[in-house]
Amino acid sequence: MLDGYGAVLALRASGASLVIDASGRVPRVLHWGADLGRLDEAAAEALRETAGPAVLNNSPDVPRTFSLWPTEFEGWAGTPAQEGHASGSATTPRPRTAAVRYRHDGADADEGGAIEIDLVDEITALRSTMTLTLDRFGVLAIDVSIVRDALLSADGAGLPYTLDALRVLLPVPERAVEILDFTGKWCRERAPQRGPVFFGSHVRRARRGKPGHDAPFLVVAGTENLDFGHGEAWATHLAWSGDAEYVVERLTEGAGPFSAVLGVGEGLRPGEIELADGERYDAPTALFVWSGDGLDGVAHRLHRRLRARPSHPRSPRPLTLNSWEAVYFDHDLDRLAALVERAGRVGVERVVLDDGWFHGRRDANAGLGDWFVDRGVWPDGLSPLVTLVRSHGMQFGIWFEPEMVNLDSDLARAHPDWVLGPRQALGATARDQHVLDLTRPDAYAHVLERVSAIVDEYGVDYIKWDHNRDLSEPVSGAAGIDRPAVHAQTLALYRMLDTLRERHPGLEIETCSGGGGRVDLGILDRTDRVWASDCNDPVERLQIERWTRMLVPPELIGSHLGAERSHTTSRRTDLSFRLIVALTSHAGIEWDLQEADEEELERIARWGTAYRELRGLIHTGRVVNADLADEATMLSGIVADDGSRAICTWARLATSAPGQSGRVRFPGLDASARYTVRIRDDFGPSSRHQSSDPSWITAALAPEGVELPGSVLAVAGVPMPTLNPQQAMLFDLTRLP
Repeated sequence: MLDGYGAVLALRASGASLVIDASGRVPRVLHWGADLGRLDEAAAEALRETAGPAVLNNSPDVPRTFSLWPTEFEGWAGTPAQEGHASGSATTPRPRTAAVRYRHDGADADEGGAIEIDLVDEITALRSTMTLTLDRFGVLAIDVSIVRDALLSADGAGLPYTLDALRVLLPVPERAVEILDFTGKWCRERAPQRGPVFFGSHVRRARRGKPGHDAPFLVVAGTENLDFGHGEAWATHLAWSGDAEYVVERLTEGAGPFSAVLGVGEGLRPGEIELADGERYDAPTALFVWSGDGLDGVAHRLHRRLRARPSHPRSPRPLTLNSWEAVYFDHDLDRLAALVERAGRVGVERVVLDDGWFHGRRDANAGLGDWFVDRGVWPDGLSPLVTLVRSHGMQFGIWFEPEMVNLDSDLARAHPDWVLGPRQALGATARDQHVLDLTRPDAYAHVLERVSAIVDEYGVDYIKWDHNRDLSEPVSGAAGIDRPAVHAQTLALYRMLDTLRERHPGLEIETCSGGGGRVDLGILDRTDRVWASDCNDPVERLQIERWTRMLVPPELIGSHLGAERSHTTSRRTDLSFRLIVALTSHAGIEWDLQEADEEELERIARWGTAYRELRGLIHTGRVVNADLADEATMLSGIVADDGSRAICTWARLATSAPGQSGRVRFPGLDASARYTVRIRDDFGPSSRHQSSDPSWITAALAPEGVELPGSVLAVAGVPMPTLNPQQAMLFDLTRLP
């Protein structure tokens, strides 16, 4: 096997591989996809030999290459890796390799590794390092940094280099013919959209100062048959909580021997990054994932990566009650005490006091920034409530929105210059609030100390960290001129979260951004849960969470039981449906339990018991989804790593033409095993649109369940009951010895 600079270098793990040729001016990708196995010298040379495309008519007189740092110098006419200038000069980067360092992991070099490439560029006077790390789960992380070195070039010497874009771009083969990415809005986040890989550029830009409710989230190039359990997928995600740019691009001349390009990078505002001599820019980590097992395969690789982090939550995820949709701003100790008492009856393990506890906060128009307990509402502080919560053996959590400020607040009146925006005049409010400029050291220190003080005073276990508006015109006047600040604001947020967790070991933080407006792996490096959406309507939630799980494992997704009539959609749904939908992530309650009658409280208590029983599986197992012809139905599940147990949710969202489902296959099961199948009716029966169930369903409803071979469940399939709209059924499957 070739090894070292000038060689063909391979990284292999979990059935995936990346192979590069490091012998040219800039290394180029020879292969990214299914594992090619251990390469000998002949195979490596064959890959290199077949990497040169034809020289086309009316083209450069040498074969075009597509390197890891694509430029026009190589004949690449598409989106470049780097854009920038030094006061109008140094606009044609020509990086060249200075050094390559290579390591592989595992005795057979099949557990991942890293390739680190140093590049120098005399034209732009930049030294760069690109590090490609393939982890043992087959996820490729690419980190890029650049440093200005004025000694490299006299062209533009003494002038700062303005970086306009720095992207990571990888080639994909001709069989990647479809694009899947996501759009959305508040309460309808992560709505998938698909289309062909056409000639030209498919570009998605997030320019909200955060990923946004319409975030691309995960951009996938896939084969024509790509679905949850079928086809090949090449996917990318930017682990960053600010602006971003995603691109899928196909030129008529291709990309070297490949057909198209998949890329991602931070979305930089004009003049946001200016590098003087010796200054450095570190790009956010770009993640790339190949799967030969469809979209569920992409999710499985990402979930395994997250679960292997040292910071990943290890303790059982507590059943959580959040006060927002129970009391809103109507904070009253007696009312909240009654809510806590009922929460204790149904098995709640954590109570979170939402918006409305701090100074002047009687509605959404005032108070943000004044992080002091409102003594007009809480004359004895929060201690009486906290004491009551802890007397029930529950954890105590609290809501903050530290990055925001109302102009009607003591903070804004004392420090109007701390508001992020043009110095000439602020733009429109959103939710009656502006953004606080955390790039200012004094504003940052004030917010950090106030949040930390509340955590200390009340021994807070958990923070719900909200962020309810976009960053419009996000410029800071701290330097005496208006400078773009999204990059610096994002880094300040990260620094604050890191500092809070260092000061308060054991503190858990949920990232919420008007619901699901900031769901990315940058923020999840510093938080323990995402609030996927402000929508607790289970019909919407099924879809939102299904697609959120493409990136985020279930234990990091908060999913709450809401009221019969949804706060956000006004749709009414049955309690059994709401309970099943809220069960298979990090479960919680967002409902005034005072409205529940005794029978409903008993059902919720059974649901709480089931959650505690099943969360060991839910929070460690593999997420699977059935590929169904009828889009009004869903079958999703979680299968234990060792295959010993699975739970699956069969749901119907709306009516559809078929009267029956036909044989539906349960994904993720072992065809050679036998299973006991039970339908969990703990939470109340589902309503059917039929006279009677298939006979095997009747048997599965019995306490002992029904035994079926995996070949029938997973390969042949079984007929499913025809549910009425907005109904669900929970299957509990146990593999027999």
